[in-house]
Amino acid sequence: MVAADGRRAVTFSLTPGKHHDAPAGRELLRQLPEPEVQVSLIMDRTYEGQNTRPLALELGFTPVVPPKRNRPHPWSYNEQPYRRRNEIERLFRRLKAFRGLFSRYDKLDVMFTAFIHFALIAEALRPRVV
Repeated sequence: MVAADGRRAVTFSLTPGKHHDAPAGRELLRQLPEPEVQVSLIMDRTYEGQNTRPLALELGFTPVVPPKRNRPHPWSYNEQPYRRRNEIERLFRRLKAFRGLFSRYDKLDVMFTAFIHFALIAEALRPRVV
């Protein structure tokens, strides 16, 4: 899932449970339009591999992802925007509150995808508690 913030998803795709998320994430990045202004792309360490960071740079994004601790040549990153990653994690938590998503009752991908759309719309329309 590519999310704009903690309440709005830009795009998402379904992957089989036994496959790694990074190849599907790279495919989602390729589908995004090239940003007109500098946009930070806050990613989980899962996506910090040899392929995803260079692709993000090539597409015009500024990748914000810490290197894994065992990386031989670590890079520096801006920790301030990376702290906002928890907003996206909270979006996933709110989506899991929908029992149909959490339990994956639907056998067909099209029905499961439709329910994800419904849950994202419901979350975007929910009033913010301040």
